[in-house]
Amino acid sequence: MTDWEGPLGEAYERAKAYLTTLPERPVGPRATAAELHQALAHPLPQHPTDPQEVIAHLAKGVEEGLLPSGSGRFFGFVFGGATPAALAADWLTTVWDQNAGLYAASPAAAVVEEVAASWLVELFGLPAQTSVGFVTGAQMANFTGLAAARHAVLRQAGWDVERDGLIGAPPIRVLAGAERHDTVDRALRFLGLGTSCIMPIEVDGQGRMRADALTAALRDIDGPTIVCAQVGNVNTGAIDPIAEICQRAHEAGAWVHVDAAFGLWAAVSPTLKPLLAGIDKADSWATDAHKWLNVPYDSGLVFCAQPNAHRAAMSVRASYLIHDENGERDSLEFNPEFSRRARGFAVYAAIRALGRDGIAEIVDRCHAMANRFAETLKAHGVAVLNDVVLNQVLVRFGDDDELTRKVVSAVQHEGTCWMSGTTWHGKAAMRISVSNWTTDEDDVDKSVAAILRCLAREGL
Repeated sequence: MTDWEGPLGEAYERAKAYLTTLPERPVGPRATAAELHQALAHPLPQHPTDPQEVIAHLAKGVEEGLLPSGSGRFFGFVFGGATPAALAADWLTTVWDQNAGLYAASPAAAVVEEVAASWLVELFGLPAQTSVGFVTGAQMANFTGLAAARHAVLRQAGWDVERDGLIGAPPIRVLAGAERHDTVDRALRFLGLGTSCIMPIEVDGQGRMRADALTAALRDIDGPTIVCAQVGNVNTGAIDPIAEICQRAHEAGAWVHVDAAFGLWAAVSPTLKPLLAGIDKADSWATDAHKWLNVPYDSGLVFCAQPNAHRAAMSVRASYLIHDENGERDSLEFNPEFSRRARGFAVYAAIRALGRDGIAEIVDRCHAMANRFAETLKAHGVAVLNDVVLNQVLVRFGDDDELTRKVVSAVQHEGTCWMSGTTWHGKAAMRISVSNWTTDEDDVDKSVAAILRCLAREGL
């Protein structure tokens, strides 16, 4: 009999200890790379080792090198945590070990994905026919959405890109805001379009695409065109004027793709939803459930209002595969993968446990806590650079790049909280991203106090 109790029991106890101590843990890695190598880098084993011993050794070896990004005081990048239901479902996903590529490989995974997809479309207020792909993260969500866009605009020009490739194809122009996320550029590289196809569109002082600048650019374009809008600037959280962008782009015959890695979740909040007016008029959307839905990695989501374009860009047929002929979901119709993890279980569990109201509460609370950061820091003389529209707060100390970078580094090493640094409009800034389902007023107040302590130590 296989001994499951030993290694799984060890993993459970260590996981429980980690999670229960997370609110008090220093928020930052404690070990150096050299120390981690010393703990983990042993010669290649020649003989088997007891699995429970392996798990205990691994957990002890990595303990001080973990970045506790699930903490309510982790504000670096735009990382969420994992709610209990989502984490438990993710554990079962690993135990069940389902290949979610085909209905035949896991009917349960296919049906759960289909149900979760329908819930997501309803939550975001997208067109009822919208197709959904469960991908690794926002990078591949942007890739997949733009692949569908590439198919559609070239098909409209009389070119079959899936059959004939890009050599000799009509050139595609991609109009995107000057402060777009780098995953858009990277996706265009993956798609063979290259970054030179991008025509940057002027943005306002908060990073929102200017609809008038887009209109002027569209007048000079003739041929296949994709417009990339943004819901949630990575620095400021700013939201492009989606309704105007969709109207003007569609009048010019362009496809509209929306990069909404975290911002799309604002559509679930009755308070913030008006900021996304017109979001349902786009053609494709990319977001990440690891952010405001707070499910474990990897959990990107791509949506397409034109399912035929989505399938044409992604689908594949092979004689050895069992393709469902009864209308059940074969997920490889919507993803750039064959074998893959059954990502739908955790998303299903998270939505089922939270409901619409619970998701809206997380989004609204994170928005309120971001505003609390901004107002409290401002009251202590810290410069806040952005309008807090979602969950992003940009701050700067003493109008000084060097001081700002020193404070960011000091906060990261101090351990109360963890924020990342950035450069915005040529100036160094601290970027505070409030995305975790557990973050509350106490977390914000402790973090502000830590920032002010580090600022005082650095000499201001």
